[in-house]
Amino acid sequence: MKTKVGIIFGGCSSEYDVSLVSVTSVIKNINKEKYDVVLIGITKQGDFYLYQGDIEKIEKNEWKDDKSCKKITISTNRSDHGIIILDTNEIIKLDIVFPVLHGQNGEDGRLQGLLELAGIKYVGCDMTSSAICMDKYLAHELVATNGISDCACSELGKEKCRKLEPISDLNKIKNLHYPLFVKPLKAGSSFGITKIKSEDNLKEALEEAYKYDNKVIIEENIDGFEVGCAILGNHDLVVGEVDEIELQDGFFDYFEKYNLKTSRIILPARLSEEEREKIKKTALEIYKILGCTGFARVDMFYTKDKKIVFNEV
Repeated sequence: MKTKVGIIFGGCSSEYDVSLVSVTSVIKNINKEKYDVVLIGITKQGDFYLYQGDIEKIEKNEWKDDKSCKKITISTNRSDHGIIILDTNEIIKLDIVFPVLHGQNGEDGRLQGLLELAGIKYVGCDMTSSAICMDKYLAHELVATNGISDCACSELGKEKCRKLEPISDLNKIKNLHYPLFVKPLKAGSSFGITKIKSEDNLKEALEEAYKYDNKVIIEENIDGFEVGCAILGNHDLVVGEVDEIELQDGFFDYFEKYNLKTSRIILPARLSEEEREKIKKTALEIYKILGCTGFARVDMFYTKDKKIVFNEV
């Protein structure tokens, strides 16, 4: 008997399009001799469908118009252990779910919580770890509390920002040194991020970040370059090689992440073996501190004075 894997893609998220690219790669490379694949697509509006059409239509975002689509829901009855086709009430049991989702409603613990409630095993970090990792401020606080270097940052809520005028009255921000990064608290793929050099640009940057979340995190710029590595496993952990992001200008925003027009990813990073091992060790510590399981990517900065600073998971 093959293992029946429900692969979920799309999602009610600003990172919907990124998921379509990711899942196409997963579907094409999964071992069909070992796994029986059930494709579950989520529209931008948050509707769940069983998809049985052409794989090429997924990346082109034509999947949801295919005649094979059937509206479904994940059953929270543990005895069902899978999905229900709403038109026929047919139950398709799943052995495990692989959520190939990005950003809100996919990486932030919400879907993980639903699957835990339904008693369905899934790939990746659990609900608690997913929620913590996506909350950039909380993740920074936990990592810093455990003695790992962290950038200076502040959290700001939309309501708080509206009540305090002018923005210069925000004491938390006054303690930070420019340039600053203004980011949505729980978004990924660098959506809504602005690098600002003075207070003159702060209001505009906040408005951009609030398009993606009702809270933002404001971080000091780190004088160094970004490094990172993937970690795989639950107990016996496998750490991937350290990579380095080389930028010509600006920061590693959404466009650069998926086009690499003026930047490049160098693997292994142009560091000594001793430095790379130190980065791997730090990544492992962060993975454990934040309760990660399955797999995750740990992003850090490496400064000119050879200091490792946590960025995000």
